[in-house]
Amino acid sequence: MSMAAELDAAAGALLTVWDGARERTANRISTAQLRAVMLVERHDGINLRRLAAGLDMLLSSASRLCDRLVAAGMLEREPGRADRREISLHLTAEARRLLVELREDRRKHLAAILADMTPDAREALLRGLRAFDEAARARVVRPVSPLVPQPEEPRAEQSGGRDAVEAAPLGWAAGDASVFRTA
Repeated sequence: MSMAAELDAAAGALLTVWDGARERTANRISTAQLRAVMLVERHDGINLRRLAAGLDMLLSSASRLCDRLVAAGMLEREPGRADRREISLHLTAEARRLLVELREDRRKHLAAILADMTPDAREALLRGLRAFDEAARARVVRPVSPLVPQPEEPRAEQSGGRDAVEAAPLGWAAGDASVFRTA
């Protein structure tokens, strides 16, 4: 795997906004729609209730968001296999192409910047971003149902002073670290 691909994978929790690549490639859909597309990619066949929980939004808002994505040719709705009343969501070929284009654009720009760094600096950056990603994932509550937010138990302060670590705010992440990843 290339250094740019490793950096892209490791930096997801740190680099939550990729405005440049999004503007160049994904400007056909909103940021909220892009997050929904990425969540459906990670959880193909997800139902609307889990999508709403994963995006931390009301079910009615998620339904309207999906309506717009279906109209834009990014999502397909399909009756559930176990319960025909439940709708499962799937990406279209167009949505998959959009995500590939977005990632290729980001990685191309990351590779250009990384090429200006020394090998030691690139390795140190990658080590640091991986450590950050691991620490960010450790803060995410892991509920039984992976996309249903659960209240987080308060953490004990580590030092009691200015350096004490406070608990993550409720709803900070929707139970799956991949939810706050950006593609």
